[in-house]
Amino acid sequence: MNFVRERLELADGDFLDLDWLRGGNLRLAILCHGLEASSHAPYIKAMAAALNRRGWDVLAWNCRGCSGEPNRLLRFYHSGSSDDLGAVVDHALATHSAAQVDLIGFSLGGNMTLKYLGERAGNMVPRLHRAVAFSAPCDLASSSVKLASVDNWIYMERFMRDLRRKIREKAPRFPGQFDLQGLGKIRSFQQFDDRFTAPLHGFADAADYWAQASSKPLLEQIEIPTLLVNAVNDPFLGLGCYPYAEAHRSLTFFLEAPSQGGHVGFPGCDSAGENWSERRAVEFLSADLPMN
Repeated sequence: MNFVRERLELADGDFLDLDWLRGGNLRLAILCHGLEASSHAPYIKAMAAALNRRGWDVLAWNCRGCSGEPNRLLRFYHSGSSDDLGAVVDHALATHSAAQVDLIGFSLGGNMTLKYLGERAGNMVPRLHRAVAFSAPCDLASSSVKLASVDNWIYMERFMRDLRRKIREKAPRFPGQFDLQGLGKIRSFQQFDDRFTAPLHGFADAADYWAQASSKPLLEQIEIPTLLVNAVNDPFLGLGCYPYAEAHRSLTFFLEAPSQGGHVGFPGCDSAGENWSERRAVEFLSADLPMN
């Protein structure tokens, strides 16, 4: 499986790197990765292969600064960057002849996908068909509190290490824009988002960012069949990330909460090497509309 890369120039002067699997299929799936991952994350490549085998072309896109090259602008990406996803979808619809376009997002990319769909209520593009989100922190405040717990320190430190490195790499390109004092002591999303994410992207503080970037308030506005799969034992998700009430009230938004699966780690490889999440995504995108 060999992706072919395309650079998408954005209206604000930045760029996104897109990786394509093209075969002239009439179905296209757009895949969105998680925090500090890329189109080469194992779960992206596995999902792309599973879909491609079944007759989908695939577009796996990289968030700003995640493709192996720093992005050009002071801003980077965050969990609510649905504007960038919108640019990718618009470009795909303009350049690919697929009659059916499906969206799949993982973790941060799952929240972004759900937010994008909710924001387009009343203005949905007809070729957008269905969507699936796995391990999505649809309530960012709840997820941030859960990740800050002592039990999750190893995950938090991994994220903070990557994010601190990204800030250190960006700072010399934008003199005077970053206060690096005490950067090494930042140990939580509360601290990082207050210090960097919020001010760089126009939010008042971390709490304001979490509130505005969370997809949960928009779930009932989604108009195309959309499945959220959040495992009960996901160490990254707080109770607010299981929107049972929203799914119960909606005819198009569906929630599944399997007991096992962790964070983007759904087990159960079959003889073809596909895990449960790949099979479930294909099933949902292909089947008759399920009932809540």
